[in-house]
Amino acid sequence: MTDQTEKLAAQVLIVEDEPEHAELMADALRKPGHVCTIVNSVPDAMEELRGGGFDVIITDLRMPGSGGSGGIAPDGADAGLKVLIEARKLQPSAETIMVTAHGDVPTARAAFKHGAFDFIEKPLDLDVFRSLVNRAAETALLRHESGSLSGLVQHDGFEGIVAGSEPMRRILRTVRAVAPSLLPVLITGESGTGKELIAQAIHRLSTRSKGRFVAINCASEAESLLEDQLFGHVRGAFTGAEKEREGVFEFVSGGTLFLDEIGDMPLKMQAKLLRVLETGEVVRLGSNDTRKTDVRVVSATNKDLQLMVREGAFREDLYFRINGSQISLPPLRERREDIPRIVLHALARFAEKMLPGKPVPAVTDAAMMRLTSYNWPGNVRQLMNVVQNALVNAIADPDGPASIDARHVPPDIHSADEGDIDELGPSHASGSLAGTSLEQIEKRAIRETLRLTGGNREQAAQLLGIGERTLYRKLKEYGLR
Repeated sequence: MTDQTEKLAAQVLIVEDEPEHAELMADALRKPGHVCTIVNSVPDAMEELRGGGFDVIITDLRMPGSGGSGGIAPDGADAGLKVLIEARKLQPSAETIMVTAHGDVPTARAAFKHGAFDFIEKPLDLDVFRSLVNRAAETALLRHESGSLSGLVQHDGFEGIVAGSEPMRRILRTVRAVAPSLLPVLITGESGTGKELIAQAIHRLSTRSKGRFVAINCASEAESLLEDQLFGHVRGAFTGAEKEREGVFEFVSGGTLFLDEIGDMPLKMQAKLLRVLETGEVVRLGSNDTRKTDVRVVSATNKDLQLMVREGAFREDLYFRINGSQISLPPLRERREDIPRIVLHALARFAEKMLPGKPVPAVTDAAMMRLTSYNWPGNVRQLMNVVQNALVNAIADPDGPASIDARHVPPDIHSADEGDIDELGPSHASGSLAGTSLEQIEKRAIRETLRLTGGNREQAAQLLGIGERTLYRKLKEYGLR
């Protein structure tokens, strides 16, 4: 599991005409590592939207004096909507949050029609505000990581999901089958494998696709904050609860709720969640009244919930309730044939920003072999970061970024397989090939490449830089299968 601060670090634009309030929001967001840009008018916001790259945009709904050349109402009543609409055009991958006074809630709700992620009322509860921005950042950063692979990868109808390997194709067939039903789905897999992306695909293909999709990280909040986030509260429920607030179970009614890292949910919260799933009713903190909700729950975890059930760390009845259908995502090392596709996608996206108007650098066979042979404990998320790092190294290379070579790949990215070292002798184990025959080197290269490509001779020949007939001849010559 990656560090939350590192995982959530995002570029945030704050549009607020009150400088002190803007600084207050920025200070709250800098603690978890977000990078904040502050502007105090709509024209300045337009300039930043045209020139910057943001993950989250936070804008006040009303900004008096923002009219005139900004093209909005003189009293600034539509300032936030103006920013929202332009943000959807200029920063389509970003998520937008509206900040509004209590009386503007109906207008803020209308902002959802223009693609707003959420809204929050003044005066701000900074903990709730930070949690909301974190969720928006997670959604935006995941979208950046997955991207659109059109023309580079085979995504089999799901934007951003690489489906070239048979394991991923099977998963997408399962997604298609389970999405139209109302079954709860449990997605398992290591961190960085794209569990939220699968959850979003289930939502888009479901009968609830026109409803909301909201992701909640069950490990990122204290228990009291998580309960408030899920179920809401009434006025006076606790110190500082000056107004009533609905939880996401009410907010998402008719849509899909994604509970990420559900294995980290405290046992007391598990019991309260189970009750909501069984009855379809929520009780806000501080209230005795029940409220109906109709939510499809998709859960995800990187933990072994069955083992946790046996150890008493996870409720068995909740496990059966959320596990209507299970989808297990393979780690990247088990679908290595997708790595070249992801590398090309990542390189094209990063080069568009870092080398605008210039050709996308090629990837040499040596670099691709190095990337394909690594075990990737951080999975796709880590691979994307390494490709970006390699491109930076290539740009800084005195010879220019014509291609990404093995020397541009960070040195800690190397083959994790040491199983054949003994065959090549001590000279190879020490990092030198002196005294190793060319036949031994070639034999090992062919064997490792075939293993990495899952036995695909065509792809192996491409990586080795030889013809498929030549590879076939060498397989017979070396007695390889």
